[in-house]
Amino acid sequence: MAQLLETTETHPIPPLRVGSFTLHSRLIVGTGKYANDETMNRALAACGCDVVTVAVRRERLIDANGKSLLDAMDTSRLTILPNTAGCFTAADAVRVARLGRDILEQLKNPGARWVKLEVLGDKRTLLPDPVGTLEACRELVADGFEVLCYSSDDPIMAVRLRDAGATSVMPAGSPIGSGRGISNPSAISIILELLKDKSAGGDPSYPVIVDAGVGTPSDVTLAMELGADGVLLNTAIAHAGDSVMMASAMRMACDSGWMGAHAGRMPKRRYASASSPWEGVVTHIPGE
Repeated sequence: MAQLLETTETHPIPPLRVGSFTLHSRLIVGTGKYANDETMNRALAACGCDVVTVAVRRERLIDANGKSLLDAMDTSRLTILPNTAGCFTAADAVRVARLGRDILEQLKNPGARWVKLEVLGDKRTLLPDPVGTLEACRELVADGFEVLCYSSDDPIMAVRLRDAGATSVMPAGSPIGSGRGISNPSAISIILELLKDKSAGGDPSYPVIVDAGVGTPSDVTLAMELGADGVLLNTAIAHAGDSVMMASAMRMACDSGWMGAHAGRMPKRRYASASSPWEGVVTHIPGE
């Protein structure tokens, strides 16, 4: 077994370029809903992420004791991706994005340059408001932000957000926190085709990151096998029975999905295909 391990080939996952940022891990992890800060930090280390997303609305960033979530993390090691979670209008999202920029500039964290944009339609579904998202995206791009847009799995809206200047489009696998996984793989595939396929007017280097709804490692693997460049998740780790173990599983699932997508899968066939050739098979023993 030792010899086998010494000779096993390894295939490192290349970093992901998102605007002016280089992500060495293709997992972006949220920081909400953990039982405590210690568990959160252990999970962040276990998943191997180098970017974490943080809601910068005051009621989400500051706890009852006046302590900032940012104080609990090693911001010298982690790049913060501020998000506008909890915003239901374009104007509110733009205001919160600028607040996040101000906070991170004071910390000298490079995350001040970008924002994960969320403009939600209602509190029940937490689905994105497409009109508000597009409006806020245009304004924030004009203001110099690198905008990562949380969107529905509507391919046409994905194209419009890209054309509005979004650095990355982040289609939802399913509703936020639902744990339902990739509800509509066909829609995600079409988004990937329109945004990344040259024949469809896309750019192969354009980053598409599946965001929201992931529940299990297999959901992450599926997203990556479809061709996504990365996955953003939070609840699936934070609400797992063992958050640190689940974080490790998500890390391996992301790597496995990327390698599976780029290794080139075998073709699907209608009928069986024998693993061993029929030619040369002995069907009759002489003398019997």
